Amino acid sequence: MPRTCSIVVRALADDVYRHVSDPSRMGEWSPENLGATVHGDPGHARVGMGFDGRNKRGWFRWATRCTVTAAEEGRLFRFRVHAIGIRRPRLPVAMATWEYRLEAVPDGTRVTETWTDDRRSWPDPVVWVYDRVATGGRTFAEFQRWNIHTTLRNLKLALEQPSSTV
Repeated sequence: MPRTCSIVVRALADDVYRHVSDPSRMGEWSPENLGATVHGDPGHARVGMGFDGRNKRGWFRWATRCTVTAAEEGRLFRFRVHAIGIRRPRLPVAMATWEYRLEAVPDGTRVTETWTDDRRSWPDPVVWVYDRVATGGRTFAEFQRWNIHTTLRNLKLALEQPSSTV
């Protein structure tokens, strides 16, 4: 089941898009992402662009391999996480899809972040144990609700600062 949260940011949709579509910057807002290294030309996001994300939760750190599946400037940025590992993402496995939808509204841009659990082929007992170990006792769906809310709140604070380079 997907987890979604929205927030209105006082900024233009193209400016918000420029920020959320740069995986190397996600660590500025996310409570667990430390940023990413883009494969090849790190220019504008494009479908098929790959990147390796760095993540942390408490003392635990891991890496993910991701591929951009939608890149519509000012409207939509989506990527899927399809490999995981401790230092490098070596284990190919469907993990999740992340999406950022942008909609112009009178006060700025409504940003909707959605996390979809792609672990459909994982056996239920493995998912149950993995979730509770990785999240401190909750399911990923429960955990991601907080994660998404925190990321969007931090994005809003950063982009609405008078000194922001939006």
